[in-house]
Amino acid sequence: MATLPITKKKSAPVGASNSQIDARRIAATPRGVGIGFSVYAERALNAELWDVEGKRYIDFGAGIAVLNTGHRHPRLVEAIQQQLDRFTHTAYQVVPYESVVTLAERLNKITPGAHAKKTAFFTTGAEAVENAIKIARASTRRPGVIALSGGFHGRTYMGMALTGKVAPYKIGYGPFPASVYHVPAPTDLHGVSVQDTLNAIEQLFKADIEPTQVAAIILEPIQGEGGFYVMPGALMEALRKVCDQHGILLIADEIQTGFARTGKMFAMDHHTVVPDLITLAKSLAGGMPLSAVCGRAEIMDAPAPGGLGGTYAANPLAIASALAVLDVIADEKLCDRAVRLGQQLTTHLASLRASVPAISEVRGLGSMVAIEFAKADGTPDPDVTKRVQQRAFDAGLLLLTCGVYGNVVRFLYPLTIEDSVFEEGLAILTAALQD
Repeated sequence: MATLPITKKKSAPVGASNSQIDARRIAATPRGVGIGFSVYAERALNAELWDVEGKRYIDFGAGIAVLNTGHRHPRLVEAIQQQLDRFTHTAYQVVPYESVVTLAERLNKITPGAHAKKTAFFTTGAEAVENAIKIARASTRRPGVIALSGGFHGRTYMGMALTGKVAPYKIGYGPFPASVYHVPAPTDLHGVSVQDTLNAIEQLFKADIEPTQVAAIILEPIQGEGGFYVMPGALMEALRKVCDQHGILLIADEIQTGFARTGKMFAMDHHTVVPDLITLAKSLAGGMPLSAVCGRAEIMDAPAPGGLGGTYAANPLAIASALAVLDVIADEKLCDRAVRLGQQLTTHLASLRASVPAISEVRGLGSMVAIEFAKADGTPDPDVTKRVQQRAFDAGLLLLTCGVYGNVVRFLYPLTIEDSVFEEGLAILTAALQD
């Protein structure tokens, strides 16, 4: 766990107030970049953050699952500083460096499956998704891609096309890339079964695109922005069979689920099937911009030299941080810790359901946990969600929401969070849930 000293008390303001900076933001930056909380970070450590006015917050959002190893973990700081003293950029495609090869070797070894793999690095999760589709199309020589409703795969044009959530990601931006199709994601709470999903795929094959023209099926093992719905093992097994039958590639988008979040290194480790390609980002480098596509060696080699890459892809500072992330996860047993913290959270939430009837479901794997809120008639209740989030924020706890209807609170605290800080956060959450 982080060993740097932590200041619990409110610190003195450092300059401009939150409201002053926010007024400047509104004048200088476009409204399309949405802001969750109009407070401005001054410093952070592990699971705590202080704003410019000195107020302390417990961070249960972790930069949208980027900080599984916490803010400023000492080993990441040290790794970045050491690399900073050597060089900051060469463009890997111009002058490469060994650390990239080392990280690729390590990811090839720990990602699901014992087959030969190769890894390519990029900068953002959306880039990883875009390149996974490029690789799949280059390998299969087919155009079609199938994604799930509720899935989130990025804000670039192919990312938006794949994303199964219109507001706010797609409004006003069409038309989108062609040959992208959606089928409903299985969600027991909303009456959609695995068979419903499979029936929809079969209908696609009959009405929209022949299976021999489909390059890939892409899905998140646990939907992130879509509402933290855990994809059943039966779905994964069935999709693997469909893919094998028709020569389609199975792509697992592990951008939010990866790196110990679900209690295993990757969410696909919970399943018996292996994807052909896997996209990685977020906690891969613990706050530094880095993403990757890892997959079967022969598939990854399909694009010609120059077909993959990017100016900032495999940035040396981010690579150094990612190597440290892998060490921290192993040495601090963060997979085990994710399970323990997640069990503590879900047990606590289950104990509150009798007194908080708006909780319709508590779900998740490891420390990728969510609560969904509904009205008495079972319809989604985003108003309760917003109220709980605001109450928690006022009391110093940062919570993120998600879901197609905006009625889900998701928990993404750093896995390195101190027990005392975690319990403090649960106490604030409990109060926020009470009417």
